[in-house]
Amino acid sequence: MATANVRGKSGLVARAQQLSAGTDKHLAGTTQVMLSGGSMAPADITAKLQAIVKLRTDVDSAKATLQAKIADEAADTPSLRAFMAAYVTFVKAAFQGAPDVLADFGLHPKARAPLTVEAKTAAAAKRKATRQARNTMGSRQKKNVKGTVTGIVVTPVVTPPPAPSTPANPSSPAPGAASAASTVTPHPA
Repeated sequence: MATANVRGKSGLVARAQQLSAGTDKHLAGTTQVMLSGGSMAPADITAKLQAIVKLRTDVDSAKATLQAKIADEAADTPSLRAFMAAYVTFVKAAFQGAPDVLADFGLHPKARAPLTVEAKTAAAAKRKATRQARNTMGSRQKKNVKGTVTGIVVTPVVTPPPAPSTPANPSSPAPGAASAASTVTPHPA
C-alpha cells in the first residue's frame, strides 16, 4: 500500500488516528515492534499517536477560546474606554490643583505657561502677516468682493415658439393633450 503525503495539520491527525486504529487491530498481540534502531510496545505506539491527536484537539479548543475572548474584548472595549475617559475627566477636575495627586493616577496637568505681552504681540503680528501673504479674508470682506467679466460677449439664444399642432379629430381633443403640447419645447441643435 502506497502512503500519500500528509498535508496540513488535520491530515496529520487523521493519519495518526488511522495508524492508531490499525495498531490496535493488527498489532495488539505483538509484544514489541522494531522502529528505527529501537523497540516499542504497541501500547506505547498508540499512546504517541494519540498524543498527536490530543495536541491538535487542545490547540483547536484554545483557538476557539481565544476567538471568543477577542470577540468579548471587541464588544466590551468601547464602553469601557468611554467609562475610563469619564473617570479621567473626573479625576482631573477633582485634583486639578494637586499635580502630585494627578501623578499618582498617571495623569499630568497641562504644563502650558501663560504668554508674555511680547509673545502675544509677536503672535498677532505673525497672524496678520500670514493673512496678508495668503490673501485670506473674513466673511464680511468676502461679501464686498465682486467680479466683472471683460472680453467675453454673451449672446442670448432665442428659441422660436412651437408651432400649434392640430389634432387628428378636432371635435374631441384627448384629455391633457393641450397641456402636454404646451410643455414640449424643441431643443436647439
